[in-house]
Amino acid sequence: MRMTNKIMQNNSLYNINNNKIMQDKLSTQMSTQKKITRPSDDPVIAIRALRLRTSVSELVQYHEKNAKDAESWLNVTDKSLDTVAAVLTDLSKKANTGANKEYGVDNLKIILEQMKSLRDEFYATGNVDYAGRYIFTGFRTDTPLSFNEKVEEKVGFPNYKITEQKTLQDFDSINYTNIGGLAGLNKDNYNDPNYDLTNVNEQNIKNGDIHRLRLSYDNLSDAANLKMEVNGTQIPVTTAKLSDIPDPYTQMINGGTTALYLPETGEVLIPDGVYQNLEAQEAANPGMEIRFTYEKNQWKNGDLRPEHYFACTATDADGNKVNYNQEYLNGQGNSQNIEYDVGYNQKIQVNTKADEVFTHGLDRDIEDLERAISDLERIDAVKTDMDNVLKGLQEGTKEYERVQKQYEAAEKAYSYIRENVHDMFQATISKSQGYLDDTNKAVTDNGTRGQRLDLVTNRLSEQKTTFKTLQSENEDADIAEVAIQLTASELTYNAALMATSKIMQTSLMNYI
Repeated sequence: MRMTNKIMQNNSLYNINNNKIMQDKLSTQMSTQKKITRPSDDPVIAIRALRLRTSVSELVQYHEKNAKDAESWLNVTDKSLDTVAAVLTDLSKKANTGANKEYGVDNLKIILEQMKSLRDEFYATGNVDYAGRYIFTGFRTDTPLSFNEKVEEKVGFPNYKITEQKTLQDFDSINYTNIGGLAGLNKDNYNDPNYDLTNVNEQNIKNGDIHRLRLSYDNLSDAANLKMEVNGTQIPVTTAKLSDIPDPYTQMINGGTTALYLPETGEVLIPDGVYQNLEAQEAANPGMEIRFTYEKNQWKNGDLRPEHYFACTATDADGNKVNYNQEYLNGQGNSQNIEYDVGYNQKIQVNTKADEVFTHGLDRDIEDLERAISDLERIDAVKTDMDNVLKGLQEGTKEYERVQKQYEAAEKAYSYIRENVHDMFQATISKSQGYLDDTNKAVTDNGTRGQRLDLVTNRLSEQKTTFKTLQSENEDADIAEVAIQLTASELTYNAALMATSKIMQTSLMNYI
C-alpha cells in the first residue's frame, strides 16, 4: 500500500481528535464525578442507575416521610391515651370515695361534680387531632368525635335515626324505690288537709329491681316510637314518660307486661315475662342480635356523634339526608384502619378507633348516678323536715304518731335509695376499671405498633445506606483513576501534536 503524506496527515488528525474526545470524556467525569453523562455512554450502568435511583427514592419516601408521619401520629395517640388512663384512674378513685356510706348528700354531690369534670375531660380527649386530622374517628378525619357548641345554634337539627345492635348481655338491672306520698312532703304541708297523706306510710314504700336496656343517649325524640326487633320480629314497646301516674318504674315493679320506652332517660324497661322470653331465645340462638331504632334531634356540646358508632341516617335543616355505616346492619363492620406504607409490602396501622376507648357507657353511668343522688337529696330533705317537725311535737299525741309514721316512711325510703347509691358507686368502680382495661389494651396495641415501626425504621435506614452505597459505586467515577487517565491523555495529546507537526513539515517538495 502506498502511504502518502496526505494519508499520514489524515491519520494523525483522526487520532488527535480521538485523543481529544477521550480527554473531554475524562474531563467531564472529573467535573461531574460521574461515570456517564448520557445512557449511550454505558447502557448497563444507565439501566442499573435507574433501578438504584428508584429504590433510593422509595426508601427516602418511606424513611424520611411516611415513617416519620406514622411515628408522629402514634406519639400523639400515645399521649392522648395516657391522659385517658389518668382520667379513668382518678374517676375510679372518686367512685371509691363515694362508696363510703358515711358520706351525706352534700359530700356525694361534691364527688359527683368532680366525676362529671373527669367525664368531660375524658370525652374532650377524644377530639385530639394531628395536623388537622382527628385521630380517633377512623376515615372521617375531618369530623370531630363529639358535637361542639355550634350544634345548639339550630334546635332540632341535625336529626338522627339511629339503630343500635345489642345482645342480651347488654341488658342490666336497676333498683328503684317508689316513695309513694312522700314526694313533695315537707314541713309546711305535712298537716295540710288538702294534701293527700293516705299513702304516706312504710307499707307504701316499694323497692325492686327492673330489667332494662340503656340506650347510648338520653333526651330522645318521642315523636317517633322506638322500634325493638329480635331476629326480624318486632317486640311491642310503649312510649312512656316520667310524669305518668304511676310512673314507668312503678309499673314495672307492680308487674308490668309491656316493655316501656322512656325517651327522657333513653331507657327501655323490660318486664320479667318479656325478659324470660328473650333468655329462652338467647339459649336457642347464642349471640342473638336485638335491634333498637329510635330518633334523636336534641344535641348538646360533648355528645358523641352517632356516625362514629352506629348505622344511622342524619337529616340536616335543609332536609338533606346522609346514610352512615349501613353495612353494619348486614354484619359487615368497617374497621376503618388507617395504614401507612413504611416499606416494601409493609404497612403500619396508626389509628386507634373511638369505639375501642370512648364508649357511651361512662357518660350514661354518670347520668345514672346523678339521678340517684338527686332522688337521695329529695328524700333526705323530706326526712330532715319530718325529723325537725317531730322534735317540736309532744310525744304520745295523734299528731306526733302521724308525723312519726311519715318520718319512718321517709327513713325507710332513704335507706333504700342510699343503699342503691352506694351500690351504684361500687358498680362505677368496676365499670371504670373495665374502661381502664380497654384503654390499657389500646395503649398496648399502640405501643406494639410503635415498636414495630422502630424496627422497620432501623431497617429502612440500613437499606437506604446500602442502596446509596451501591448507587455511588455504580455511578460515581474514581477521581484518582480519572485524574491519572486525564494526565496520561494530556501527555499523549501533546506528544501526538509534536509528532504531527514534524510529519506536516516534510513533503515531496523537499526532495525535488
